[in-house]
Amino acid sequence: MQITRWLVFIIFIGSFQWYAFQAFRTISNLKIYSFVYWFLSSLIIINFVYQTLSLDRAVGFNYNFSISLGYFLALLLFDLIVIIFLFAEDIFRIINYLSSTIFGGEQTTKIAERRKFISTLAIGIATIPFASLIIGMYKGKYNFKVLNYTLEFEDLPESFDGFKITQISDLHCGSLDNEKEISYCMKLINRQKSDIIVFTGDMVNNRANELDRWKDIISTLKAKDGKFSILGNHDYGDYVRWNSSDEKTKNFNDLLKTQKEMGFNLLLNENYFIERGDDRIALIGVENWGSGSFKKAGNLKKAVTNINSNDFKILLSHDPSHWESQVLPHPYNFNLTLSGHTHGFQFGIEIPGLLKWSPAKWRYKQWAGIYKEKGQVINVNRGLGFLGYPGRVGIFPEISVITLKKA
Repeated sequence: MQITRWLVFIIFIGSFQWYAFQAFRTISNLKIYSFVYWFLSSLIIINFVYQTLSLDRAVGFNYNFSISLGYFLALLLFDLIVIIFLFAEDIFRIINYLSSTIFGGEQTTKIAERRKFISTLAIGIATIPFASLIIGMYKGKYNFKVLNYTLEFEDLPESFDGFKITQISDLHCGSLDNEKEISYCMKLINRQKSDIIVFTGDMVNNRANELDRWKDIISTLKAKDGKFSILGNHDYGDYVRWNSSDEKTKNFNDLLKTQKEMGFNLLLNENYFIERGDDRIALIGVENWGSGSFKKAGNLKKAVTNINSNDFKILLSHDPSHWESQVLPHPYNFNLTLSGHTHGFQFGIEIPGLLKWSPAKWRYKQWAGIYKEKGQVINVNRGLGFLGYPGRVGIFPEISVITLKKA
């Protein structure tokens, strides 16, 4: 059955490549173009197939597989754009031929010249996203952005006017590959000199030992009032094969232990009060709760135990779909919710004040940045790491710095 699937895959991809290749053949008959195109394409496809077959399902995504996937997606997108242009041209030619044959009209002349122009245009346009995806794999994924937000609340206690929060999310340590860049990122976070640092889930891809290489670097994070974290859907180890349930449980407990060793106060459907004299704010952390098939371990009722309705509340909840599903309808007013999870799809276009678009918006209503509804606010962090495609294009790794102000 698996051989049949791979055979169908290779036939489909081969047909895809052959159709896109017609654009190169139209532009020039030089054999060097044919050789370069087929050599690079074959190399990318063969490597992707090899890495896929070699992938250990008990470990999940690894660096080599992610890189092969990144190149394959870049090639696929390039071919798709070229094919769209060529297909449109072929349809036009067919209509023109039928029109001249059936109705006796004149057939458009200079077909070869037009075909060459369309092919050149197609390759030129397709090169842009192809190059962007490649650059995103080596530059974009570590192009850290510090995004500053000032949020005003009427019920913020006076003593917390100017309170600063640094939010990070979705490190996915199993995908990281550059210690120098991650060290710089941790220094950049510390440079914000925030009162607290919060991490909103997905510390790893699947396994606790992904943290071994990064534990010391992440431990350098410091904040006056502490570091706090919650779990994301990937932190439970649900996406890989385990030899036994005991092995999975041990992995989960190891992850909790390591986070605490790194200095994080891990909130598992729990809360913590930060105090300034007689004033206090409640920091609430729920386990992952996501709509659809995502894990629903979050227990908001349990998490708000001992919290008063008039307390100023900051909720840490990994998946932003939790906000509309359970947070907004809750009897309590959660002043600020901090989420992650979406990664902003790691691909999109953002022009401050003009445009913010990503395929993530087709899945999540709140997918990146600040949203306000019913007097409550959510920030969806774009994440620091990456998963699957090993890069970022247009949607860059984010460090959110939120300053609370008394309205």
